[in-house]
Amino acid sequence: MSVKQLRRVLLTGDTEGGVWTFVLELAQGLLQREIEVCLVTFGPSVNQAQEQSAAAIEGLNWFHHKSKLEWMQDPWSDIQRAGQFLQEVARNWIPDLVHLNTLCHGELAWGAPVIITHHSCVLSWWQAVKRSPLPEEWRRYQQEVEHSLQCATAISAPTKSALMSVVRNYRIDPAEAYPIYNGRSFGVFRNEQKQEIVLSAGRLWDEGKNISALAGLGSRLPWPVYLAGESHNLNGVDIAFDGCHFLGKLSTPELAGWYAKAAIYALPARYEPFGLSILEAALSGCALVLGDIPSLREIWNDAAIFVSTGQDDALEPALRLLIENSSLRDRLSRRALQRAREFTQARMIDGYLSLYEIARARYQERAGRHACAS
Repeated sequence: MSVKQLRRVLLTGDTEGGVWTFVLELAQGLLQREIEVCLVTFGPSVNQAQEQSAAAIEGLNWFHHKSKLEWMQDPWSDIQRAGQFLQEVARNWIPDLVHLNTLCHGELAWGAPVIITHHSCVLSWWQAVKRSPLPEEWRRYQQEVEHSLQCATAISAPTKSALMSVVRNYRIDPAEAYPIYNGRSFGVFRNEQKQEIVLSAGRLWDEGKNISALAGLGSRLPWPVYLAGESHNLNGVDIAFDGCHFLGKLSTPELAGWYAKAAIYALPARYEPFGLSILEAALSGCALVLGDIPSLREIWNDAAIFVSTGQDDALEPALRLLIENSSLRDRLSRRALQRAREFTQARMIDGYLSLYEIARARYQERAGRHACAS
């Protein structure tokens, strides 16, 4: 029996990082393909810029449920309440497919196929950054996430490298796991006359981003270093970045203005499953200096200078090389821009629509087998 036409997708996401950008991009693309979207986001808060961004997407049904995320301290009562809220939305909205962009709730009784996209997780972060066994305090997290992922109809991740870690860490069947690269609308990003600026953006406190290695060079480089993002860590402590120009947390249009100015974008990441900020910088004509990790090599290959994540002292000579060599800087800028233009919203939407159909056919096949067995 054929699968009926996909009409409605229930999306989840969070408001604390790049997942927010991803779900808005995905929702907008699905709506343009005449698929109704209900987006439910979680996180401690929503800012005005986020409200405006969501409101600007015509036809989007959006609900925010104030809640801790699974990687935060003692989140489990919040996670349970968030699941109850999600299921209430699903009962009223009746989706044809559920696409979770948070790692819990895959085990709930949805009555529809469930996709979970793994954007990042504590276990893979810990392996990349700490390079030691996961502490006992995170065991419940690992168990909850593993159970949720194993209950999903299919799993995706934004790079092949990230997907391999999911399969390995959470005992996922490789046949049910699919890499789909993130995509970005190009409109807001522009390549203007470059200034002598080194820029970085993201969660500045996150050891995985390793922005502190760049910040430590702020007073030593010939060019000023500008940092955009949240400087408060999970305990609310403000991380100081002496010698750098701190821009704070910027809206997408504000950040796009800085990308347009910056000649160099640096993210010497130890952990970065995709890196939307890198894509945005490349779309703006920045030359890239990146951490030498498999996911970033997979995407940027010969379109960036890579520095070893175990040797922060390699960052300064890499930056000085680009600062002093304008022809190399221009060449890498062009390569990065050319590569970035491959990661379109349309390509991402095509990938997810294909995965949705695979998941729906698999879900129907399993339902048929259960009916025959009973």
